[in-house]
Amino acid sequence: MANESPNEKPLRTVSFVIHVTRGIIRDHNIRRKAMFILLIAALVLLFSGSTFLQGPLDYHEHPIWFILFWLTCGWLTLTAMLLAIFDMLIVRLQARRAERTLQERLKAESPETRLD
Repeated sequence: MANESPNEKPLRTVSFVIHVTRGIIRDHNIRRKAMFILLIAALVLLFSGSTFLQGPLDYHEHPIWFILFWLTCGWLTLTAMLLAIFDMLIVRLQARRAERTLQERLKAESPETRLD
């Protein structure tokens, strides 16, 4: 508490989540690493739920745990898919911009304006 000043606001959870989300969305390396981690986590949960967690996740005995577990698997998978779609759209947008820039450069260097 010695480092806290009276004018400094404490970091709130919502603010932290928003900043982390912006960082993930803006940086393609972090976005792709997040997609990879989400898919690995979903696959581990899928494997676990289908094998050694099958007993504790029996839907007749523990319906709430069953539902929460598989909702978590679905949420992780859906989040990875949405990040992948977003990444694909960003890559396509960057490709279109690069193509336009290249076309503009080629038009500027047309044979009529070049002096050999």
